[in-house]
Amino acid sequence: MSRRIGTKLFVHRLCFYTTQEQLKKLFSPFGLVTQADLALDPITKRPKGFGFVSFKSEIEAEKALRAMNGRIVSGRLILVELANEK
Repeated sequence: MSRRIGTKLFVHRLCFYTTQEQLKKLFSPFGLVTQADLALDPITKRPKGFGFVSFKSEIEAEKALRAMNGRIVSGRLILVELANEK
């Protein structure tokens, strides 16, 4: 039985000035991004440096994971992992 990876990725170590639109644009070369969300501090409303990116298919998510994990973006080494589905 093949392993299902899912379509949602967890992206962390992002620059604190990254916007949701920039996050979506960063991952869009790998496929159709259905959702890009950044975690925001509830008090300051500023990004916390991590977020989630969802793709239309598992193949697109896997391509993005392989290409973007360990890449330097805005002077920071970002890490991309599979998101835990709850």
